[in-house]
Parts: sequence; structure tokens; C-alpha cells
Amino acid sequence: MVKNYPGSKQVFDAIVVGSGATGGWAAKELTEAGLRVALVEAGRMLYPEKDFTEHVIPYQIRYRGYSPLVAKTRPIQVRCYACMEYNYDWFVNDFDSPYVQVEGKPVNWFRVRILGGRSLVWGRQSYRLSDLDFKAASHDGYGEDWPITYEELAPFYDKAERFIGVSGAKEGVPQLPDGQFQPPMPMTCGEILLRKAVKERFGRTVTIGRSANLTAPLNGRAPCHYCGPCERGCITHSYYNSPTTTIATAQATGRLTLMTDSVVSQVTMDMDTNKATGIRYVDRLTRETKELRGKVVVLCAQSLESARILLNSANRQYPNGLANSSGVLGHYLMDHATGFGASGTMPMLETRPWAGPPHRPNGIYVIRFRNVTTPDKNFIRGYGYQGGSAPGYDYEAEGFGKEFKERVKQGAWRISLGGFGECLARWDNYCELDKNVVDAWGVPALKIVAAYGENERKMGHDIAVSAAEMLETAGAKDIQMSHHINPFGHAIHEVGVARMGSDPKKSVLNKYCQSHDVKNLFVMDGSSFVSSGCQNPTLTMMAILCHGCNYLAEQARRGLI
Repeated sequence: MVKNYPGSKQVFDAIVVGSGATGGWAAKELTEAGLRVALVEAGRMLYPEKDFTEHVIPYQIRYRGYSPLVAKTRPIQVRCYACMEYNYDWFVNDFDSPYVQVEGKPVNWFRVRILGGRSLVWGRQSYRLSDLDFKAASHDGYGEDWPITYEELAPFYDKAERFIGVSGAKEGVPQLPDGQFQPPMPMTCGEILLRKAVKERFGRTVTIGRSANLTAPLNGRAPCHYCGPCERGCITHSYYNSPTTTIATAQATGRLTLMTDSVVSQVTMDMDTNKATGIRYVDRLTRETKELRGKVVVLCAQSLESARILLNSANRQYPNGLANSSGVLGHYLMDHATGFGASGTMPMLETRPWAGPPHRPNGIYVIRFRNVTTPDKNFIRGYGYQGGSAPGYDYEAEGFGKEFKERVKQGAWRISLGGFGECLARWDNYCELDKNVVDAWGVPALKIVAAYGENERKMGHDIAVSAAEMLETAGAKDIQMSHHINPFGHAIHEVGVARMGSDPKKSVLNKYCQSHDVKNLFVMDGSSFVSSGCQNPTLTMMAILCHGCNYLAEQARRGLI
């Protein structure tokens, strides 16, 4: 992986801002289409041989993985399951990169600034949306339909799955379309019992998670060897992250210029032509402000960060933010509602130290069953579950020597289901600039105002009760329900702040993620989502991007942008 910097007068065919799951794909798609692309990343360069620590054992690091230094500089980031002593420097320093919250509406914004971004630490769960999601408004009358159909997007889902490698099982359930899967990972004994009981009693489908972890070789990448801590990297390239897959492919074309340590603050414009001319950025290390020129600008910085760049790019033609003649930019922020669910034990299963399965980097998934064919009277939309069942042991047991070892061995076979509920798109969930607060590079911070509503809370109650019912049906005991709701942003599925639509007065982008207002400006991350569905959004982001890049490349070839 080699970074390089262009001359000040060089004009690229396209500038891609952000190097994560979508930015890597944009670099790949556009360079393969023949465009000369600059990929701009705010964080530092990634060196897998040094930065990936999945095989490092706790005793090999200073604080055994629980460094107090992490919370001192990253009090918000450390709330993320993936931020720890092994990799905390991938995450932003919260004091260098502040954002503003309002009282009573807590928001967790987890940010990674290093080549690859959050694709290095994501949960890898990869699910398609269906027309139950794309046309949700037509089903229940709330909000807006997407301007795209599942049929249009299906070939691009295929493309994304085949390239990144998604393991999973085909189930034939319409609301969660099957994909191009590698062989599924096996379920544990407890999960098999749950699957059988839930199907027989309720007619619901429990399947193995559809995960971007390889179970068979792919393009020189080795299958997963079940070492476990994927959030610390993968030296065998067995799960999808952008530096070792999409970005590497883009670099192989010879048409990619890779720029790290470049904090983008604005999109620059030519007012006479109403076209973007490139970007303005601040060198992360020297704090020097520079500009980069391009014929097309593609924002893949992550939903909130892309909105921040556009809001900070306001000018006399677009005083409320670039490409924001509709006034919609920053609004309709969504994130899945989490925290609801249930857990218990499976006493019928043997719990011995040798009974545990390998450290499978995946769980199970319960496919949405609410508001599919029959409307629920209490809430609209739906939810899915993620969870698992495996033996657990008390490594915090007291004692020493033989006594300690015996207590640790007295484990229990556990089972749990946690819900991911759809968050409705609401105007009053939004972000805006707070110019009284700036980051370490002088860029105004975001103020994020968002909270879950009554629909998510009613849904959450049903998530907990239904989870407990399914666990009980499978023979679980000591069942505990969770009615707690996590702060907004905790699912790390933020989408929707520059929604796509057919009407420029009600949306920011068209169905190709192209700005209605500025034709050579594209926003190709989760910003474009019209509704959130209940499925993890990253695979859909990739498919939408491939669809948009196909259009962008054709428009560029014809000289139309």
C-alpha cells in the first residue's frame, strides 16, 4: 500500500473522499472504468503487518487490553465494542474531533480515522433489503418510497457479494432476499435447537448470520481460521475491509492516487458553471490548508461526516449548505434501535471446557416477521434479531490454582437474542453545524439532535417479549428480558441525512446518488437512505454505490458531467 500526493495543478477525473466500505468501492469501480481517481483519507496510512493485532495475546500488551489511556482521550469512542488498547489509535481522539449533543438526547458517534475507516472494525453482517423496505411507504403510508426498486439493485448486490465474499445460507424468505453466498458457517447445538423450535412453533426463520467472512478461498484471500477478534484486523484478508480488497484492486489499475492525513473541510465550486471543482483539505500533521482539483467529487466520508462537509461548503448560491436547495440536507437521520432482547441458559446441553465450538466470527439471525403480510396494531415496520448460543465460563471466578480452575470450569450454556429495530425517518432527527465549536483542524463541529420515538419504543417492547417467547420455546431457562434502549448512534448504522428521491424539492440526491443541484457531485455512503429497514446497512451501501458508479462512469465517458 503506497500513498502518493499529486502536483497542485493536476486535475483528476474523480476525487473520492473517504476510504471505508464505500470509498474503497468507489475507488475500485471508477479506476476499473478507466478514470484517474484521487482517494482522500483524513487519517493515517495503514500498515497491516504492524496495525493488525488479531493474533496478539493479552499478556503481550502493556495493560492486557484494558488500557486506562483509551478512556482518557476517547471517552466516547471507548463505548464502542471495537475500541480497545489493541487499536484505539484508529479511532478519533474525542477532544480533537468534538461534536455537540443536546440535553436529554444522547448520541454516540463512533469514528475511525485511518485508511479503511470503519471497514476495519465493522461487524460484517451483510443483508439485502427487499421491496418491503424500498417501498415501505406504499405498505404502511409512512414517509417516502425509495426511487429505486429491489429488481434494479439486485445485480449490484450480486456483484458486491461475489467480490467481498459473504458466507450464509439460502432460506427463500422474501423479506430477506437470498444472495451469492459462500458456504455457511455451522450453528452450535443451542442454535440448532432454537432454529427447529422457532420454525415449528411460530413459523419464523432462524438462520446463520450472513457475514463478510470467507469460508472458501477467494481472489487469493484465505478462508477464515476462526481466531476471533476481527475488529483488530485480519492479516490473512479473510474478512472484507477496503485496504486489502477494493483499494488494493484500485491500486493495481495504476490509476489511483492515495492521499492520507488529508482532512477534507469543503467542496469547492465554480459559481459560473454551477460545478464542483474539487475539495479543500487540511494536512492533518502540518495544519496547512490545500486544494485538490477534480472533474467529479464523490463523498464517501460516512453519513454524518459527508453532511458536515456539505454544510460547511455553503456559499452565496447555496447558503444553507452545498446542494441543499431542498433544505433536506442533514435531516431524516436514522440509526437502528438496539438494546431490547432476551437471554437465558440451555441446561440440557453439556457445558465442559472441551464442549465449546471454535471462536466463530459470526452469530445467528432471526429474519423479520412483524408487519410482513399482516399489519401489527401497535407499531409499523419491523425488526430482526442477532444473537447466538455457546458455552460460557466464569473467568472472573475467585480462588487460586486447582480451586480457581474448577470454578472456571463450572460454566453454563448461554443463549441470547438482541433486536435491531427500524428507526423511522423523521425531520426532527437532524444534524447541523455549530460554528462555535471547531475541531483541531479548524473545521466547524456537528451538532446532532436525534432521539427514538414512540414507534421504536413500542417495537422495543415487542422485541423483548418475542425474544423471551422464542427462547422459552427452545427450552431455555433463567430467561431475562432487556427493555433498555441504547443511545442514538450506538448501532453504528447512521443513515439518511442526504436522502435520494425523484423530487428535487424533497430530496438531495437522485437514485444514482447524484446531487439534484450540482451534477458532478455525488454522495455515495449511507447518506442516501430514504428508510433504514431493520437490516445492517453496509451491503446495501455497496450495492447502491456500484449502481451509482456504473451511471457515473457512463456519464463521464459521454462527457455529460
